[in-house]
Amino acid sequence: MEKIIGLGRRKSSVAHASLSPIKDEKNKITINGKSPETFFPNKIIIQDMMQPLALLNEKAGYFEIKAKVDGGGFTGQAGAIRLAIANALVKYDKKLKKDLKAAKLITQDRRVKERKKFGKYGARRSPQFVKR
Repeated sequence: MEKIIGLGRRKSSVAHASLSPIKDEKNKITINGKSPETFFPNKIIIQDMMQPLALLNEKAGYFEIKAKVDGGGFTGQAGAIRLAIANALVKYDKKLKKDLKAAKLITQDRRVKERKKFGKYGARRSPQFVKR
């Protein structure tokens, strides 16, 4: 079977993940040509990124995943890759959508940084009030 490509976005990160089914009993993952352990600083972020695969390995099988991610920080990139993998799994098998949706892995998180407004120190903080 050919590659299945999924797209994911989180904060200011964009990720493309291509899945290829394999017969091994372990998922093979590369992110921008590196292993997840060298790309991300800690194991919790890697666990967060692997949620769709950990949930569905018995049903969907095992995959070779090549992800390309750009922009944002580590948590945004991990969230974008997670969504890209989930979208690719839905393209691979439509029956998996119900399980992924129940685990809230298909929903895109739309929260982004609010822009700075004039007269303010950040997006919302006002200058300190001076009485005298």
